[in-house]
Amino acid sequence: MEINFLALLAAAVSALIIGAIWYNPKVFGTAWMKAADMTEEKMQGANMAKIFILVFIFAFLLAFALQFLTIHQTGALGMVGGDPSLAKPSFEAFMADYGTAFRTFKHGALHGTIAGIFIALPILGTNALFERKGAKYIFINAGYWIVTMAIMGGIVCGWQ
Repeated sequence: MEINFLALLAAAVSALIIGAIWYNPKVFGTAWMKAADMTEEKMQGANMAKIFILVFIFAFLLAFALQFLTIHQTGALGMVGGDPSLAKPSFEAFMADYGTAFRTFKHGALHGTIAGIFIALPILGTNALFERKGAKYIFINAGYWIVTMAIMGGIVCGWQ
């Protein structure tokens, strides 16, 4: 299996697009600003180029990690040490039969959603509790990551 860098780039871009929608003042942006104790003045003093570059890099890293959660054939490849040329003939037969099984957007979105709920939500929730943020803050941010990881997982898994 080869890494699909176009899918990873598209998934990373999707995080930025979803963020632009999610945190828009007409969606959750105003509520998020209030829950985060964020003001227009604080937002104006930021280096947006640096922020967006880092956000894209982080989203790319997340998309890369989602491959291993959404594409189950990666596990089969890992069982043969990562090099299919060293595998027994049964590995080739297995991959011929199941090499594209569960490689759909829907399947990737399911696993992305599960990762968002069971990985992103607990991490964000823990940080928010120590930062003394409320439930609204937790659910706005975790909701973004659950939706984003669903879309990213769908892109990474479905784009073959």
